[in-house]
Amino acid sequence: MDTFLYLFFTGSYIALLIWGLIGIRKQDLPQWTSFIYLIILALIYDNGIIAFGKWIGEGELLETLNLLRFWTHAFLTPLLVLFATGTLKESGVLWAQKKWLSIVGIIYTVILIGIEVWLEASQLTLKAAEEYGVLRYVSTKEASGPPVMILLVTLVLIVASAILWKKTKWAVFFIGAIVMTIGSAVPINVDSGAVTNAFELFLLFTLVWTKRRLVEDKLRVY
Repeated sequence: MDTFLYLFFTGSYIALLIWGLIGIRKQDLPQWTSFIYLIILALIYDNGIIAFGKWIGEGELLETLNLLRFWTHAFLTPLLVLFATGTLKESGVLWAQKKWLSIVGIIYTVILIGIEVWLEASQLTLKAAEEYGVLRYVSTKEASGPPVMILLVTLVLIVASAILWKKTKWAVFFIGAIVMTIGSAVPINVDSGAVTNAFELFLLFTLVWTKRRLVEDKLRVY
């Protein structure tokens, strides 16, 4: 079952990337919200490697490919902070145009990358694990709760999306952040390790939809 789910997620992220890039203009690419494309590429890789793990087979190659999953997560997931900040800047929230917010956003993102590299990626030792039909390499260290970096990123997503909702009446981003938070926190008793990834896919869908609104100039503070 999980092999099918990870293949589905991989295909869904490819579709999201294509949808997100349709009609994109050159002037839209340098915007902070365009970091969403890098994040989606990382998720395509992440889900794809897990989906095809059993066909690649246990060994050094699959271990290296999985190690890269953790490192891309460490460097690219914190970019969601810049995306969230970018939605406020690009929608025209007045105080979000201030230089101090850009500086704080960049520093915060760099700190989160440093935290994830220091606490997780740099200390990784991996072991092969086969569960629900998929083969991948996972950390030998038992998880003791949500990673610090994820919690701090989620906080920014919720705050920024709430502000965007108040200023523009666009609630989609906020709904995505809340659904993702609840889905990650509430245990789901199913025979699958992939089902909870559906909440992540839903979040990314709402982020790409928000980016589309900005590209089409339909998300503005007036």
